[in-house]
Amino acid sequence: MGDGTILKMLYHEVMSVGFDTKEYEKIFKAFANKRRLDIIVYLCSQKEAIVGDIAKKIKLSFKATSKHLIILSNANILDKEQRNLLVFYSIKKPLSNNIKSIIYLLSNSRE
Repeated sequence: MGDGTILKMLYHEVMSVGFDTKEYEKIFKAFANKRRLDIIVYLCSQKEAIVGDIAKKIKLSFKATSKHLIILSNANILDKEQRNLLVFYSIKKPLSNNIKSIIYLLSNSRE
């Protein structure tokens, strides 16, 4: 499934329900990057991971990965938990239905 198809599906999802424009703007900006999509798919399969493991998986520097994780956290897609010196990231629970739908579409399109 191509990116254009995913965007059309997301557009129809957004238009079919009442929505908060600001929330969707943050969400779409967060999803508008291949590396962030890779992070989401990885965390869906791993449940939680530290920055170093995520950076290694997506083949990106620690610093750049951290910036992507901040964007995803600010869009209420990820949770983070500090444990001693490590920060663990995971998919936020509970997620809004809007974000769940988008993650579902993205996860299925990348298989």
